[in-house]
Amino acid sequence: MEKIIEAPCPPQGADDDEGTELRELTVDAAGHGQRLDRWLAAQLEAFSRTYLQQLIDDGAVQVAGRVVRKSAQRLRVGEPVRVLLRPSEQAMAYVPQAMALPIVFEDEHIAVLDKPVGMVVHPGAGHWSGTLLNGLLAHHAGAAALPRAGIVHRLDKDTSGLMVVAKSAPAYEALVAAIAARRVRRIYVALAHGRWQGGAHQTIEQPIGRDPRQRLRMAVHPGGGAGAKPARTDLRVLDGNTAATLLACRLHTGRTHQIRVHLAWLGHPLVGDLLYGGRLAWGMARQALHAVRLGLPHPVLGRWMVWDSALPADVQQAIEAAGLHYNRALLWPGDDPDQAVE
Repeated sequence: MEKIIEAPCPPQGADDDEGTELRELTVDAAGHGQRLDRWLAAQLEAFSRTYLQQLIDDGAVQVAGRVVRKSAQRLRVGEPVRVLLRPSEQAMAYVPQAMALPIVFEDEHIAVLDKPVGMVVHPGAGHWSGTLLNGLLAHHAGAAALPRAGIVHRLDKDTSGLMVVAKSAPAYEALVAAIAARRVRRIYVALAHGRWQGGAHQTIEQPIGRDPRQRLRMAVHPGGGAGAKPARTDLRVLDGNTAATLLACRLHTGRTHQIRVHLAWLGHPLVGDLLYGGRLAWGMARQALHAVRLGLPHPVLGRWMVWDSALPADVQQAIEAAGLHYNRALLWPGDDPDQAVE
């Protein structure tokens, strides 16, 4: 039997946090001898067992009037159980948080942002607040009605540059379709280690999946399998010397860490990319990767639009310290942003 208390009185030692809810239950015959966490998971099906175990660890569960901190506690029929349900970090992630958003273009359907280094795009482990998603929810009312607040593609926390988000349902659907059909043009500037050994133009078409030896990394899986998905990156050498190569990278797919993984697989990890074999050099304290150009057909108006982003100071300084030169005109011939956005 379960009772929901509207104005909760928290268990002993628990804080009376806003957004909590007290549930009162009684152990039935089927629960006699069961573990506390397993029985609670059966009674409160809307909550995961992991979440309930965390509540037990936090002292938010009482059995027979005593706080219990062991998930393996065995229950007896007829015992009263009190559970103070608190909002999880995940549940609190989708809340509006006012912040300054680096918007370079906006209308009623889309917003284009020049994401700075350090901004997390979507909530996840270790980053349940302060993300771009939280900012979008505060920026416009329509974000709450859109999947992921209108986010249709992401940049890593330590990758800077241009990205587009949807502000309306028609725009969201059209942008997702355009990305799937490879009609969205995404070009990055990358500073990689080593003298370039291949041609000035090169295409890497190798599937990417989780690295079986280190789950925080992705890896190329030449034969496919292991959940790997097709991935294609076009490369264009902008400048180079014996120590480093400056590249323009054009994405055709958007796999996790795609450019970082493909370049590391080639033997040219990004400067500063410690996860994939890069080294800290020329002042770079993060991977030297910047989303410099974004082009797309407007999802509602249909007009082709292109935006360019200036290189951030750390990338520009690293390029110069490596003895290289960045020329925007060489990014991709025939792809001039000045002719696209008024």
